[in-house]
Amino acid sequence: MSKWICGICGYIYDEEKEGVPFEALPEDWVCPLCGADKRVFRREAPQPVPAPVPSSSPALERKELSAGALAAVCSNLARGCEKQYQDKQAALFRELADFFTAATPPVPDGDLDKLLELLQEDLNRGYPALNAAAVAAADRGTQRICVWGEKVTRMLESLVSRYRREGDAFLKDTQVWVCSVCGFVYVGDSAPQLCPVCKVPDWKFEKVEGRR
Repeated sequence: MSKWICGICGYIYDEEKEGVPFEALPEDWVCPLCGADKRVFRREAPQPVPAPVPSSSPALERKELSAGALAAVCSNLARGCEKQYQDKQAALFRELADFFTAATPPVPDGDLDKLLELLQEDLNRGYPALNAAAVAAADRGTQRICVWGEKVTRMLESLVSRYRREGDAFLKDTQVWVCSVCGFVYVGDSAPQLCPVCKVPDWKFEKVEGRR
């Protein structure tokens, strides 16, 4: 009997306690805490011996940011300022975010497959490269961002995959909630009592309105 751990919220599925092998669970089974699907679970393994911190790390690709990326950056900076009670700076970053959002052209190949491809690229290449650079620089703040960001991205990848499988029925008669601190997305009638990623209470979640 094995234990399986959710890669997003840390929930442990104990096969011996549950009486059902994890691999025998139906494909539409989801984590009872955060709603992630089976693919984000990993079998519990012995903790490896920590490897020495590398003296160098893979170079991060440097490229000019698009208007959409700049809109996202400014929006995140605005939220960061709000949490520091810097209202004037937050308003300026929101203004910049609105400007870059208006300047963002439509995505010609914007479909679910393309979105999944981008999310998986972040998980397979983006976060490992950024984390390696942060470790090499002993930048604990960026390392924490990588931990939270990777979990949020993994959850988005899980939700998009479920929507591709189930279609509009996945979102029928339910709500979508977003953690205002870390960006974790939850689908359910009400927000979780605690964010599975950053552990803030449910009142920190915002309901996404205006969905079709």
